[in-house]
Amino acid sequence: MTESTVVHLLRHGEVHNPQGLLYGRLPGYHLSENGRSMAEVVAKALAGRDIVALCSSPLERAQETAAPIAQTLDLPVQTDERLIEADNIFQGHAVGGMFRAPRNLRHMWNPARPSWGEPYVEIVRRMRAAIDAARSRARGHEVVMVSHQLPIWVIRLAAEGRRLWHDPRRRQCALASLTSFTFEGDRLASVGYSEPAGALVKPAGPVRPARRR
Repeated sequence: MTESTVVHLLRHGEVHNPQGLLYGRLPGYHLSENGRSMAEVVAKALAGRDIVALCSSPLERAQETAAPIAQTLDLPVQTDERLIEADNIFQGHAVGGMFRAPRNLRHMWNPARPSWGEPYVEIVRRMRAAIDAARSRARGHEVVMVSHQLPIWVIRLAAEGRRLWHDPRRRQCALASLTSFTFEGDRLASVGYSEPAGALVKPAGPVRPARRR
């Protein structure tokens, strides 16, 4: 019989971000109180599963999401730089106005790449390498990898043979959601999606730009 291995890509929980900034890879962005509750809910949902490894992006919000899972499953958190958020030249800018500012137009010449950040093909390359390494360690079992929305969504698009260029508003990757890749041997058999903390996800509202000081 072929071995079945499941790789769960977990997006981190809600972040405390009162200024509404695109935080990207910036340090100092931690889970909100609601985000910590999300992480606890996910940990409970994963309890009892055949999970033998836990990996995380090095960013604080991912590490904090992994922490209750590590405690529940009695597993160490292995930091993997390949799971980090996508690089973006707009990090630190207010989300509401960054695409409307004339000074930013020079960065938007190719949305299919995208020209304002880490190329999609590079995100796919590093995420695929991280998944393959984790799958090798957890062969025949399950592994959880805590990452970020764009890397998770782009590797899913690649796995499903869809184009990498997409509308960010149409991503199926909510906070604290699980995108689960099931492998039969070395073959990807299916991709599943679930939102164990969905009841805690707040409806998206209008983005308020940060105040100028």
